[in-house]
Amino acid sequence: MAKRGFGPGTAPELETEGKTKLSKEKLQRGLQIFRFLLPYKGKFYIGLAFLLFSSLTFMAFPAVTGQLIDAAVGKSTFLGQNINLIALILFAVIVLQGIFSFFRVYFFAQVSENAIADVRKSLYSQFMGLPLTFFETRRVGEITSRITSDVSYIQDGFSITLAELFRQVTTLLVGIGFIMFISVKLSLFMLATFPVLVILAMVFGKRLKKLSRKTQDELAITNVIVEETLQAIQVVKAFTNELFEINRYRQALNRSVKTAISTSFYRGAFISFIIIGLFGGIILVIWYGATLVQRGDLTFGQLTSFILYTSFIGASVAGLGDLYAKIQVSIGASERILEILDMPVEQQDLAAAATSPVRFNGNVRYDHVGFSYPTRPDLQVLQNIHFEIKSGEKIALVGSSGAGKSTIAQLLMRFYPVDQGGIFIDGQNISQMHLHELRSNLGIVPQEVLLFGGTIKENIAYGKPNATEEEVMVAAQKANALQFIQSFPEGLETVVGERGIKLSGGQRQRIAIARAILKDPAILILDEATSSLDSESEMLVQGAMDELMKDRTTIIIAHRLATIRKVDKILVIDRGQIAEAGTHEELAYNPEGIYANLLRLQFNHH
Repeated sequence: MAKRGFGPGTAPELETEGKTKLSKEKLQRGLQIFRFLLPYKGKFYIGLAFLLFSSLTFMAFPAVTGQLIDAAVGKSTFLGQNINLIALILFAVIVLQGIFSFFRVYFFAQVSENAIADVRKSLYSQFMGLPLTFFETRRVGEITSRITSDVSYIQDGFSITLAELFRQVTTLLVGIGFIMFISVKLSLFMLATFPVLVILAMVFGKRLKKLSRKTQDELAITNVIVEETLQAIQVVKAFTNELFEINRYRQALNRSVKTAISTSFYRGAFISFIIIGLFGGIILVIWYGATLVQRGDLTFGQLTSFILYTSFIGASVAGLGDLYAKIQVSIGASERILEILDMPVEQQDLAAAATSPVRFNGNVRYDHVGFSYPTRPDLQVLQNIHFEIKSGEKIALVGSSGAGKSTIAQLLMRFYPVDQGGIFIDGQNISQMHLHELRSNLGIVPQEVLLFGGTIKENIAYGKPNATEEEVMVAAQKANALQFIQSFPEGLETVVGERGIKLSGGQRQRIAIARAILKDPAILILDEATSSLDSESEMLVQGAMDELMKDRTTIIIAHRLATIRKVDKILVIDRGQIAEAGTHEELAYNPEGIYANLLRLQFNHH
């Protein structure tokens, strides 16, 4: 279920996107994403060459058009006076530009699609490799937006923005060269009026962009509300908070409407400014050009070329402003992606680990272990935990909830590093072991069984992905699951709904046990969760667990004491320490003890 957040602060990660100012460090850092282009640099250079050709042919268009008009009024031109020939040349220029553009797009697309796929693969592998602490401090939505929206910003950067930037700069430089060549007087006049207007337009545009981004953010917040309430609709209805949620949604929507309306006010002002300002500027240039033509300082064709070049230059300057914003967004996105790619992973060589690991004997020793969660270093969860389990023994951890039972098991899986002391398996400190080897020997049946969306068979085979159907059947049978699986028409191929919805708690539990049986670990952790089952399922699950525990070192996190009489040793955990240890008999007859008290409490309930 999604974590609830209220009010405008619901979407913190939306607020920060793309608002970075470009500093030199940011630029250098962001540009490191280009390392993903290196394998495709050949195609990238070919694309760049075609880009240059297409920009240059594009710039020849106004010059040839001017010559055509001069030839029409009988002036002798650089290309002669044959109108048909000049028109043909003009046509050839456009055809060439079309061809060059095709190849540019084609080569850039190949480069960017491949490079982006590599970015996605690296990111996903990185997510798989990062330690649990990373996922505990972030919302899933925030993590997925890295691999979805951030990557698509970069894709735009690779495929479109780069090419555009290159083209606009070429247009600008070549254009200014050409107009100076046509008429210095008119160029200086144009350069005095135009840049002012263009810069004003850019400032205006920026303000608009900010506002429309704000509108989007407000809308995103309304969507978060919808998503959360729909996911938790049972809770909403159970607490009769429908009206509360409706009002919350209304307020969020009203905010976004307000912002949208003020945005449109600016947009209207912006449009009238563009019409009056920019076209006014063009009229001024045409007027001054016309006086020059009248005086004979300029031909009519040259004026036409000049006006065309001016509009090209204006467009490219305006385009550059927009591109700057796009580049900022891309660089911000690539920074966020690189930040994740540069985080230290749990283990370096995932591929090397895929060999079949050595099987442990299963002697476990906790040596004065102390621990506090990395997110709360000041709060000590475990202190001086010290015990030993011989291979094949079964111990139970008992205690009130929050005493630290599950944490003891998580440390064995090495989900977190211990702060003090050490944990040893077969005499070797687990912090020195290869993670893959360690976890391959550990099996866990969690309290909350989450199944993947595929079939029952895929879910069981998760314990051993290359298992045969035969092995899956045997595991299901040992876990007392075969009977209910065969009661479904599709049997093992039955699709489990999202999060294993279609199965009851006891059925999910037995699938998790089958998965663990198939994995055949040397050491087993049972977060014994029969507490939520009815008595019939409980018997079946308990039988399955007994089968699973045969000949394995087992640590049971016990919630119900009735199920743990058969264990070799019981450890009572209280406030992060071992308060009592012994067999059921020893502990039950110490009337002062915590265990005896827990027993009394539980059996008085029944």
